[in-house]
Amino acid sequence: MDFTTGGRLEVRITPDDVGKRISVRLVTEDRETGATFTDVVGVLTSWTQGTLAITRRTGEPVRVAEASLVAGKVVPAAPARRRGPAASAPELDRVAARAWPPVTSELLGEWTLRASGGFTRRANSVLPLGDPGMGLDAALRRVTSWYAARELPAYIQVSTGAEATQELLAAELESRGWIREVSARMLVAALAPLGDLDADASAVTLSRQLDDAWLTRYQRSSGEPSPEARAVLSGGPSVWFATIAAGEGATLAAGEGATLAAEGGGAPTTEERGAPAAIGRCVVDGRWAGFSAVEVAPERRRQGLARAVMTALARKALDEGASAAYLQVESDNGGAHALYENMGFTVHHSYHHWRASGEDPR
Repeated sequence: MDFTTGGRLEVRITPDDVGKRISVRLVTEDRETGATFTDVVGVLTSWTQGTLAITRRTGEPVRVAEASLVAGKVVPAAPARRRGPAASAPELDRVAARAWPPVTSELLGEWTLRASGGFTRRANSVLPLGDPGMGLDAALRRVTSWYAARELPAYIQVSTGAEATQELLAAELESRGWIREVSARMLVAALAPLGDLDADASAVTLSRQLDDAWLTRYQRSSGEPSPEARAVLSGGPSVWFATIAAGEGATLAAGEGATLAAEGGGAPTTEERGAPAAIGRCVVDGRWAGFSAVEVAPERRRQGLARAVMTALARKALDEGASAAYLQVESDNGGAHALYENMGFTVHHSYHHWRASGEDPR
């Protein structure tokens, strides 16, 4: 990382650069004992009382003492992407929201308040893409009262790490005591290569209907799925469900990742009799195909079933005119990240669910 101008290190940022993406170098050891330098890149979210607050691409907040700076500069709003379909973070967040639609929603300025009886944070959180039409404190009071009326904790979904994401909002929520809980990554890929994966999709059945057999494999179904869960899963512009029946598709391929849920990770710990060997879901929306709920029975992992499900769904999405793919994976789900990276997916940006302080998570 080049900070030099004419051979000298310079600090070329000021408090006026709050809201911009910056790169800084700081010294972390005493100069007399041998300086050790650390570089930090992210959005400058505040600069007060001699301390800089910087939010990294991953959403991690970093605090830097002004006195430790040896270099700093403003850098482009987002690094140039080398591969994958081009898209802004707000575009992807809106597309993903349409693919996971809430049962109830209400606009607060340009924010969307979403509720679905507590089924997933995504369908029970605010999507803050723009101005709420009032001051932040007033907006947060409206948000907490709206969710309280529905007996739900108040969550706000905040994206970081790309152009037009909400690092400043994340910093404001943190300063007001909101708690960052689950973090996830938005992954993108070209769709055509997914349809050409080396996978035997002949055992995959595709359907427009969400049936009970599919739900027995879905890891978020504990007992009888709620009406809200069925509504969210069935909602979206063009929804497809993929199923590989128990006993089908044996030993399709090797090398499959160990954890295959597209959000949340893990499969049911108890194998229900007759449950499918693997499932998946895809929502086609214009050029985008959104994948979710790709899950495999524990005893059938590493047999290529997830690749077969993804391939079959990708081919259907291509038939409907889509050209780009996305999915969402929790940041700590290493097995899923490895699987999808092998399929050609790359990280576009991250998002995080912030919960109002003092409320019980559900």
